[in-house]
Amino acid sequence: MYPFIRMAKELWLAGRQPALPLDGTHVSHHRCWPWDLDFWMELNNGRTLTLYDLGRIPLARRTGMIPVLRGNRWGLTIAGSVVRYRKRITMFQRFETRSRMIGWDHRFIYIEQSMWRGETCCGQAVFRGAVTGGAGIVPPAEVMAAMGVADHPEMTLPQWVTAWIAAEDSRPWPPERTG
Repeated sequence: MYPFIRMAKELWLAGRQPALPLDGTHVSHHRCWPWDLDFWMELNNGRTLTLYDLGRIPLARRTGMIPVLRGNRWGLTIAGSVVRYRKRITMFQRFETRSRMIGWDHRFIYIEQSMWRGETCCGQAVFRGAVTGGAGIVPPAEVMAAMGVADHPEMTLPQWVTAWIAAEDSRPWPPERTG
């Protein structure tokens, strides 16, 4: 089940924190609960993706994107992700999630997130997000203009992210039907 109560708590906390610039980092603190575990008694990989929402949506709130989305009747969806899992997070361990926008291109906004236990990075993900409206994907330049940051220079994506984008662009879609 989606962690609606945890999300409500995170949005409430984010609403009491100062606004962030587009390139600011939102830090949130969490605990791995029994319902977050897999059969190996560690944070489930699918649940990890869900818990990244607990940082990404409050980041959107603190940067001022949520009111713009609501005002324009736009939605926010994930169009792709790449994830690294490196260190286990086990039951009752506390961890911190760091979330930041790293840039955009003509279609998507890219957000980097990582989970930390102290100085140890347990995992990292990059999400390709799309703002959607009645006519489909809303260009990020239009979103930024609606946020009042049209004069903000486009954030340059790191080379490793552009390499991932290129790899995704070369991947066939739809996939070949097998079996």
